[in-house]
Amino acid sequence: QVQLVESGGGLVQAGGSLTLSCAASGRTFSSYTMGWFRQASGKERDFVAAISWRYTAVYADSVKGRFTISRDNAKNTVYLQMNSLKPEDTAVYYCAFDRMTYRAVRTSTHEYDYWGQGTQVTVSS
Repeated sequence: QVQLVESGGGLVQAGGSLTLSCAASGRTFSSYTMGWFRQASGKERDFVAAISWRYTAVYADSVKGRFTISRDNAKNTVYLQMNSLKPEDTAVYYCAFDRMTYRAVRTSTHEYDYWGQGTQVTVSS
């Protein structure tokens, strides 16, 4: 059974930092690109960042230079370090498995097949 469990969300002031974690199980973690997405209230789910099985990272323009994605294959965990947070970063953050192994990063939600339950990030101004 494939499972993804996010943690690390919370309330932070603008300019602050948070690190999200996503623990994965049920698949050979090291073979998959892993993605982070976010969904603000009343909006669609958007791409934030992803890291390929080769450790290539891709970021949305809105977070480039502020967020860093990383992975630890020994712990089956992907991380999202978020710095210089802004109120517009407020959303539920989800991690996801690419639906295929050994692919380059994809940014569409349709390319990911398993999702965590999400963790809320709220940035106050």
